[in-house]
Amino acid sequence: MARGILTIDLDAVTRNWTALSRMADCETAAVVKADGYGTGATHVALALARAGARSFFVALAHEGAALRQAIGAGPAIHVLSGHMAGDGAILRDHDLIPMLTGPDQVARHLATMPGHHFGVQLDTGMNRLGLKEAEWQALSSEVLAQKPVLALMHLACADEPDHPMNTRQLAVFHRMTDGLGLRRTAAATGGILLGKAYHFDMVRAGIGLFGAAPFKAGEPVVTLSLPIIQVRNVTRDEAVGYSCGWVAPGNHRIATLAAGYADGIFRSLSGKATLWAGDSPCPLIGRVSMDLITVDVTHLPEVPERLDLIGPHQTADALAAVAGTIGYEILTALGPRYERRYIGGKAGASA
Repeated sequence: MARGILTIDLDAVTRNWTALSRMADCETAAVVKADGYGTGATHVALALARAGARSFFVALAHEGAALRQAIGAGPAIHVLSGHMAGDGAILRDHDLIPMLTGPDQVARHLATMPGHHFGVQLDTGMNRLGLKEAEWQALSSEVLAQKPVLALMHLACADEPDHPMNTRQLAVFHRMTDGLGLRRTAAATGGILLGKAYHFDMVRAGIGLFGAAPFKAGEPVVTLSLPIIQVRNVTRDEAVGYSCGWVAPGNHRIATLAAGYADGIFRSLSGKATLWAGDSPCPLIGRVSMDLITVDVTHLPEVPERLDLIGPHQTADALAAVAGTIGYEILTALGPRYERRYIGGKAGASA
């Protein structure tokens, strides 16, 4: 089969959620936006719901609708893009909680969906989404009268524990919300690791669910195995791939694998990445192309059917370091052509 296999360990996901939950004396929600960081939001959310998660966060209303259809009624699903124009029906029909991002969304939601639950995002200095302090002062009485279910802020530098921005934002959040009787959340994965001062009434586990930085104690969740579709011998001075990106220094055996930048294998990995045949490292040679990569397997006594790009010897974070990016980008770029196989979590399914 000329199709990569992406294996997701749902038991590892739930163990990571449990480990993060034990760090906080409050509810631990699960962030499953971007299709569960590339792993399959519905499968991940179902496993987490079975483990006890009762609140979820997505980025967009249509993500929330798909998640609701998968997990059913009961768990709370929060939409981080808030209430965009045209979202009313999907928010109402799927019982989604928009996290309102600014004065325009507050006006839209209160005018068009009175009585429908909502939360509010507060900008404590990140200058991305949320009501700024002056806007909150002007609107807080009106908003509080409608009983928002949650007030949220996002930390800009939580992955840098000593960054002064963390304490500055925390102070602003206290100033904006103390004494108002609001249920509050300030911490995603990085904020959970900052300690209890940042936990409030809810924390939001996202990238940590998948054992990626900054949750270095987390279990790896993903294995990516790529199929070899051809093996050929090349001799000294023969070139391999586009732009003659690699020229053989001697006689070599080269495997061509069915995956490329269309599948989330970045071109910046050209000539730099390592794949694995069991415990044996195999260098990626030449250019990463749209559908194919080439790997030197000269040293292998037997060439397997597949090589691992992410697995026991190389996490998503380690691969990201080679590519010059972060684990978030590696995971969320995993393409739709992979066969997704789920193990644990009462999964027993492929997608």
